[in-house]
Amino acid sequence: MRTVTGTAAALAATLAAGAVGVVAGRLASDAALKAPPGRPLPTEPRLTVHGTAAGQITLTRDLAALRPGRYGLAGDGSHAVVGPVLDSAEHGADTVVRRLERVTHGTLGTGDRAWFTPNLYVGNPGTALGLDHADVEVPGELGPLPAWFVPGARPTWIVAVHGLAATREHALNLMGPLHSRSVPVLALAHRGDVGAPPSPDGLHHFGETEWRDVDAAVRYALDHGARQVVLLGWSTGATMALRTAALSGVRERIAGLVLDSPVLSWETTLRALAAARRTPAPLLPLAVRAAQGRAGLHPDRDAGTAGLYRPAVPTLIFHGPGDTVAPWRLSRRLADTHSRMVALHTVKNAPHGAMWNADPADYEETLRRFMTPLV
Repeated sequence: MRTVTGTAAALAATLAAGAVGVVAGRLASDAALKAPPGRPLPTEPRLTVHGTAAGQITLTRDLAALRPGRYGLAGDGSHAVVGPVLDSAEHGADTVVRRLERVTHGTLGTGDRAWFTPNLYVGNPGTALGLDHADVEVPGELGPLPAWFVPGARPTWIVAVHGLAATREHALNLMGPLHSRSVPVLALAHRGDVGAPPSPDGLHHFGETEWRDVDAAVRYALDHGARQVVLLGWSTGATMALRTAALSGVRERIAGLVLDSPVLSWETTLRALAAARRTPAPLLPLAVRAAQGRAGLHPDRDAGTAGLYRPAVPTLIFHGPGDTVAPWRLSRRLADTHSRMVALHTVKNAPHGAMWNADPADYEETLRRFMTPLV
């Protein structure tokens, strides 16, 4: 009797532990499947503002605060633009001083918490950049998708697709230089974005379903005067671009791909985001399985998707080893394997989705050279 009771207790404990593990895995998977647009990923640290002065801001000393380049600095209800670290400025052992270029809205006071974002601009192409644009609706699979269209004389359009936890405002960083070269830009809000239809299950799918919205944007461009398109995507937006180029019924009209920090392994990215939420390592496999079950995602090595990451058109990748969300080594492997079609431009000291921010001039010149024969 004692043996039976002990066995039952052990079984009950095992089942209880299993149930806790399932719940924990589900919560861990939320870091990617429910990443809200416009909010920081868990890999992005919150920094404390220690003070501001004319043209400068003092922040907590952190690897993020020491990044080279220009970034948005976002807080709850505020946004500013910060430039390089000011080495000559007086600072403490635990702080760093950067150039404060402008405060877009709100205020940044001592003690406020803020985080770096790739977005230097907020608003729309008109309010942020002074560019003439049209607010258009792309007929999507789930309903109308809002988009900004900035016209240009070239017959090749850029279709810009933001990624995980971002919004179409991300594309504003490049609209100025693209407009100066008369390249039309269509910046899309896809399912799950503000103003766009929600995903039926309320979850992100790492591009596995969202690519159909990009396909709809390509068709919209072709129906409204584009001779061909180049897909420009960040993060999971780059994943959507790859899938569209492989699966679209009009893929022959896609002239090229520009991929910034592409997510080439959703499992790796989900693990990274879950780990950044301090999920214990033994629970990370449960987070992957929970994501597969909840969102119906295919395993990374699924034979049915193996050909999706073999670009058939000229492809430029911006990526670097500082990306802790989507590994640079996978982009390097893609470029090495398909060297005749894929060029990798390595960017140092830049976080996920922010390759432009580290060195805007170098990024724009590399993009210009790539785009010249395509437009």
